[in-house]
Amino acid sequence: MIGIVVVTHGQLARELVSAAEMIIGEIPNVTAVSIGWHESPDDAQREIEQAILYADSGKGTVVLTDMFGGTPSNLSLTFLEKGRVEVVTGVNLPMLIRLASLREEEDGDDLLELAAEGAREGKDSIYLAGNLLARKEEKGKAAESG
Repeated sequence: MIGIVVVTHGQLARELVSAAEMIIGEIPNVTAVSIGWHESPDDAQREIEQAILYADSGKGTVVLTDMFGGTPSNLSLTFLEKGRVEVVTGVNLPMLIRLASLREEEDGDDLLELAAEGAREGKDSIYLAGNLLARKEEKGKAAESG
């Protein structure tokens, strides 16, 4: 099973994992690294390294970070290794849930494809709710009058 490590500023990583587990149950081979404002980059990098080792069961690890260019992402990128560690930025709850669920399927062993699917799910789950609801309302009115 491909491991998942969530690395973010503050407590976001821990809370994302907690929320995902509240929705889909316990997630094996997942861990969170929350980087505090006071934490040295060296300490944070060691913590990320330990988390990757913990999560990896031999099939690689996907590291999810909060934003490209931030300390969590920059430190995580130092572990990028084709076929072993992949990094996806912009983590959100739908992305984490999708990755955790995909790992359970037969084809959940391809690290790069799993990371790419997580990125797609993360982007596809972002909506401008007012526009989405207005379109649904328009469709409902059209169906009533047609």
